[in-house]
Amino acid sequence: MARLAMAQGPGAEVKPFVKVNAPVVALRHVRVIDGTGAEARADQTVVLANGKIASVGESSAAIPKDAQVLDLTGYSVIPGLVGMHEHMFYPAGDAVYHEMAISFPRLYLAGGVTTIRTAGSIEPYTDLLLKKGIDRGEIAGPHMHVTGPYLEGPGSFTPQMTELKTAEEAVATVNFWVDRGVDNFKAYNYISHAVLQAAIDAAHKRGVKLTAHLCSIGFREAAAMGIDNLEHGLDVDTEFYSGKKPDQCPDGNAVAEELIKMKVSEAPIQDMIKDLVAHHVAITSTLPVEETFVANRTPLDPRVLEAMSADAKNQYLLDRVALDLPRRDRKTGEVRPRPWGKTFAMDMEFERSFVKAGGLLLAGLDPTGIGGIVPGFGDQREVELLVEEGFTPVEAIKIATYNGAQYLGELDKIGTVAAGKEADLVVIKGDPSSNIKDIENVEMVFKDGVGYDSGKLIESVRGLVGIR
Repeated sequence: MARLAMAQGPGAEVKPFVKVNAPVVALRHVRVIDGTGAEARADQTVVLANGKIASVGESSAAIPKDAQVLDLTGYSVIPGLVGMHEHMFYPAGDAVYHEMAISFPRLYLAGGVTTIRTAGSIEPYTDLLLKKGIDRGEIAGPHMHVTGPYLEGPGSFTPQMTELKTAEEAVATVNFWVDRGVDNFKAYNYISHAVLQAAIDAAHKRGVKLTAHLCSIGFREAAAMGIDNLEHGLDVDTEFYSGKKPDQCPDGNAVAEELIKMKVSEAPIQDMIKDLVAHHVAITSTLPVEETFVANRTPLDPRVLEAMSADAKNQYLLDRVALDLPRRDRKTGEVRPRPWGKTFAMDMEFERSFVKAGGLLLAGLDPTGIGGIVPGFGDQREVELLVEEGFTPVEAIKIATYNGAQYLGELDKIGTVAAGKEADLVVIKGDPSSNIKDIENVEMVFKDGVGYDSGKLIESVRGLVGIR
């Protein structure tokens, strides 16, 4: 589905967040990190005209006479982040999720995310209407690729997902939602082989892609079926579990306890990686949500806590403390240490190995789990964790920009800082190419050439995450 640029200027509800809105804008003396993985270029001028990047060059180059000139000495520009596991909902407790139709679009944009794929919807009608409002300039938010409702089988842990039992149901569901405007699908834990195959075939027939957070089906099996993308990484691939049964989702703790006895460098996992690469299956890295399951690992970022409602914040802090405690096996009563620290380290190694083998790694945050993963801030954390994982800062930025654009088929429009592309850019104080922590210093975000004030967007929804 073609990407829709905003057809008109910012509406009345959006104008309070706009900092720069001129036909021609020159960002002068700025450091350019272009998203290709190339080294940063200092003292550049980026000219924006009519929503596009008109030119990128040395600051000595001539500037159009009618341009609004911004002196960005000490600042960097990167492409707008392309978030590939972004939801519009947040955990409310008891396996129920609340749609965050007010706070999340603004927070994504404030954090530098200018394009998202929702990677599963709880309220797809709401998501579609949000997309339309954003495209019309009535709502401040990123460009949206709306994913249909989760394609799940019987046994889902939440009552907010459909339970598809037959191939016919899968085909009907895919066609229904493509007709209404979704352009991606996501399968989930309990889907059967027959239903997933039918969904993949139906999606491809309609020209859209399908990703999955799997459990009942292993990665190599899904690759053979023609899946386009897999979410999260090694910790959700159950194919190595000794007790795995066809079309059944085994206990996650049991899977993890066997997985941590393996080595990413050895043949079983390496053969799986080669198979994924051969089938052109992308992997979406979601390190921020995985990190929350490792006791005391996620930083207590004041920006995140201030964005959350009191109830959401308190619940997150309680759940975070609980992770310090060993878990008790439900069947045997045995007290065991939690395996998630080791699986998190394995996922990091798996992602590095996947990229080294030629795989396409995407980036997302996934604002679910125990909470505490907030749009924008979580997307920045994902880039920081990619650097911790072993990528250079410019490589990590490429994964979070260029790679997502490539997967979405939009690399000719977004994903890099280059003349002719959409003017979707992030203005950052500092130099994230040498200190990735600076990626948190977002001050302004250009989308379609309009510069939004990050601070005002954040302030407008402070304390709302978990409410609306």
